[in-house]
Amino acid sequence: MSESLEVRIGKALRTRGMTLALAESCTGGLIGHRLTNVAGSSDYFLGGIVAYAYDAKERLLGVHHQTLYEHGAVSRETAVEMARGARQTLGADVGLSVTGIAGPTGGLPGKPVGLTWIALSTREGETAQEHVWDGDREQNKERSAEAAMEMLLASLANG
Repeated sequence: MSESLEVRIGKALRTRGMTLALAESCTGGLIGHRLTNVAGSSDYFLGGIVAYAYDAKERLLGVHHQTLYEHGAVSRETAVEMARGARQTLGADVGLSVTGIAGPTGGLPGKPVGLTWIALSTREGETAQEHVWDGDREQNKERSAEAAMEMLLASLANG
């Protein structure tokens, strides 16, 4: 049986001597939960901030008020600022963030239910990915967490 994504991420971070911080919105702490299911994850996982409300994103993660009001909470810009804020606040090498519309309500013109932005921030640079899921709320949360962890692992493999 192949190793879980959580175990592979842990090994990659440990091998590189890197630490991780999370900023989760629509996943509500699911990524942190999964990562901490691995014994010894405290070696590389510093912590996570679940910031659901605009105010929490601003105060806890340093997302700019103007970013939220110009682009919305579910945007590339906000996801990148969340990842950067988690990395800087917790003093990690890598920040990973997820923000999205899990559903079944909350969709807007141009921002459908299932829209999710995932971002990575390191000292070397920042990147983001857009996804649109078509599941129910729980499925959308699980898919967002899985995609974020896959993005992180791919980044570690390439970096």
